Amino acid sequence: MTRFFCLFALALSAASLNGCDGRGHDARQEGNSPAIIVKGIQVETVKASAIPDILEVVGTVKARTSAVVSARIPGAVSMLKVREGERVRKGQILARLDARESGATAAAAVAGADEAQRALDEALARKRLADVTFGRYQRLYDEQAVTRQEFDIKRTEKEVAAQGVARAEARYKQAGEGARAASRMADYMTIVAPISGVVTTRQVDLGSTVFPAQPLMTIDDEGSYLLELALPESLVTKVKAQTPVQVTLDALNVTFNARIAEIVPSADPRSRTFIAKVPLTRKGVTSGMFGRGTVSLGSNSSGILVPGRAIVERGALTSVWVVDQGNVARMRLVKTGKTFGDKVEILSGLSDGERVAVSGAEKVSEGAKVE
Repeated sequence: MTRFFCLFALALSAASLNGCDGRGHDARQEGNSPAIIVKGIQVETVKASAIPDILEVVGTVKARTSAVVSARIPGAVSMLKVREGERVRKGQILARLDARESGATAAAAVAGADEAQRALDEALARKRLADVTFGRYQRLYDEQAVTRQEFDIKRTEKEVAAQGVARAEARYKQAGEGARAASRMADYMTIVAPISGVVTTRQVDLGSTVFPAQPLMTIDDEGSYLLELALPESLVTKVKAQTPVQVTLDALNVTFNARIAEIVPSADPRSRTFIAKVPLTRKGVTSGMFGRGTVSLGSNSSGILVPGRAIVERGALTSVWVVDQGNVARMRLVKTGKTFGDKVEILSGLSDGERVAVSGAEKVSEGAKVE
């Protein structure tokens, strides 16, 4: 029995060795299989070149002319004729306020002006009578028909009448100014558009109670817009008016070249930035849009640029296909930097003079032979 088990074990060992030899033979056959050949791949030799020193900053689109319409008297909104997004023209009625107190004040001021007018007319009539009476007494006194005292009394009455007219005129002028001021206050119950444009925001609704200086709505002039870029204050000496800038508006999917028209001379102490304004002439631009500006700082540095189509993104890994002297493709992990048009800066992973596949990267695999 013991001899049987020994023979069985030797047979299993021999079979196992034969199996291992068979797999090893298959593996050698796989190792000697011909490499995959890919065609139609464009290969480009990368070279170190001058790279412009640029800065990309973000900004917000704003209207060049924007008017905040505010209330000048307290009251309730009794009529509201515009909505957000609606276009209005200068002088158009936007809303009306129900301000009964202001209306009552205006009516009282007008009544006071009328009363002052009547008082002035009465004072003028008294003065005319006093002037005529004094003239008569002047002649009687010359004829010695009246006493000196009677003459002095009439002269004093004439002077008092003249002073009464002066006081009446002053009160009339004061009442007139009050009536005009009250009338203007009454006019403030009607809200009109100060400029032509589009209503971008509306802070009140029908029936809302408003107070003086409270904003009611904002109107933007659609004639021109600006992209306000927040530049670091460290660049205040490098960036000037007329500096070229490449503008990108993601909402419109457009990129175009422009120039900085104005730089705000004071910096924001909280963000340590200063504002550069870039005029925009593109259609479809509205206030509040997000924009990006790429500003060239003028100085250059040396680096490697490759076409963007040569970059392969796989998850968190960024790589390119490098083709060696034997035309064999090898994957190379790289670190990318800034983008310059259709090219991408390579910070590490490539050297000057190496060849990379710039088209057909989806057909390339590790170890493939490129023809």
